[in-house]
Amino acid sequence: MDALNIDVPKTFGALLLGGLFASLLTGMGIVQVFVYFRQYPNDVPRLKALVTFVWILDTCQTSFIWAALWEYFIDFYGHSEKADFVPWSISLTILSTAVLTFAVHCFYAHRIYLLSHKNLYLTVLILFLALARLASACATTVKTLDLHFFSAFKDSLWWLFTLGLALSSCVDVLITASLCFLLQSNRAGTTSLKLVIDSLIRYAFEAGILTCAGTFISMICWLTMRHNLIFLGVYFVVSKLYTNSLLVILNTRNQHRATRASHSSDRDFPILQLETRRKVLGQSHSMPIGSPITSRDYDGRGKVVIQIEQSIHHDVSDEQKARSDIN
Repeated sequence: MDALNIDVPKTFGALLLGGLFASLLTGMGIVQVFVYFRQYPNDVPRLKALVTFVWILDTCQTSFIWAALWEYFIDFYGHSEKADFVPWSISLTILSTAVLTFAVHCFYAHRIYLLSHKNLYLTVLILFLALARLASACATTVKTLDLHFFSAFKDSLWWLFTLGLALSSCVDVLITASLCFLLQSNRAGTTSLKLVIDSLIRYAFEAGILTCAGTFISMICWLTMRHNLIFLGVYFVVSKLYTNSLLVILNTRNQHRATRASHSSDRDFPILQLETRRKVLGQSHSMPIGSPITSRDYDGRGKVVIQIEQSIHHDVSDEQKARSDIN
C-alpha cells in the first residue's frame, strides 16, 4: 500500500469496527457457553470437550485481534504506511479462525454421518474439503509471517487466501444443503415430530447461510478492494459466527423437546385402556384386571367367558427420536 494513498476509514477504521463486532460476538458466545453447561450437565464428554475447545480458541482469537489493534493504533500511531504491515497477531488470527472453523465443520459432518445412515461418501467429502481449507489457512499463516506485508502477499500468493475462503464457503453450502435434505426426508411421523424437524431445518439453514455469507463477503472484499483492509475487518467476525451457530444449535435442544411435548396429543399417541368384560347371561359388565373370578363369570356350560378390548399404544421409534435431535 502506498503511504500517500492510505484510506484511513477503509483500513484502520475497518479493523476497528471488525474488532468491535468480533468482541461483541465473543461476549454472546461466552453467555452461550455458560447456558450450555447449566442446561446440559449430562452431555457426553466429547461434546463438552468440543464446546470447551471452541470457547478457548474463540477467546484466544479475540485476544489476537486486540493485540493487532494495539499494534496498529498504538505502536504504529502516526505511521500510516504501517497499514501494509502484517503483525504476528494477524497471522495467528487467520490460523485460529481456520482451526475453529474446522472443528465446527467436523461437528456438522458427524451429525450428517448419523442422519444419513452412516453415508461415508458424503461425510468424507465434507471432511476432505474442510481439511483442505485448514491446510490452505495454515499455508497462508506461514507465508504472511514470512513476507510481513499485505502487498507482497497479494502480489504473489493472493490465490492461497482466496482458495481457503472459497473452500470454507463450499463446505458451508454442502453442510447446509445436506442437513436440510436429510432432515426433510425424515419428516414422516407424528405432528410434534414434524414440528421439531421443521425447527431443526430452519436453524440449520439460518446458521449455514450466516456463516457462508460472512466468508463469502470477506472473499469478495479481498478480491475487489485490494488496497484496503475491509476484508480483514469482516474476517475478524467470521469465526464468531461459527462459534455462535454451533452453540445455538446445542442450546436449543431443550426447546425442541419442549415443543414436541407441548404438541403431543391423543391423536399422536392414542392409548386405549385395557378392559376385561364378563359376560353373564347375555349381559356384560366391566371389572379391573386381576379381580377374582366368581360363579357369575361362568356361562351355562361352565366356561369362563372373557372379552378383551384391543389396546393400542403407539409411540415414535427410537430411530426417529434420534433423528429428531441434532445431538
